[in-house]
Amino acid sequence: MSDFLFGAIVVTLACYVAAMALALVRLVRGPSAQDRVLAMDLIWTLGMLLLLVLAIRYRNAAYFEAALLIALFGFVSSASMAKFLLRGEVVE
Repeated sequence: MSDFLFGAIVVTLACYVAAMALALVRLVRGPSAQDRVLAMDLIWTLGMLLLLVLAIRYRNAAYFEAALLIALFGFVSSASMAKFLLRGEVVE
């Protein structure tokens, strides 16, 4: 791996971790439930991106599968939380 790619991966991981920390602050302090759901959705997305960068770094396909699972669970949880906030129930 070239030095440029290694440096780019380190900077990218640091940016993702910083963004996750800021989203965690919004998750805890969010004034409304919609802000908290949006922060949780951002944390899911950043976690998936973090795993994809780690997959590139370590050249391991298992990280790609874990990122796919995080994407699927994140979408389902965001959709169910949005439906719950709109209607007050998840299952009709």
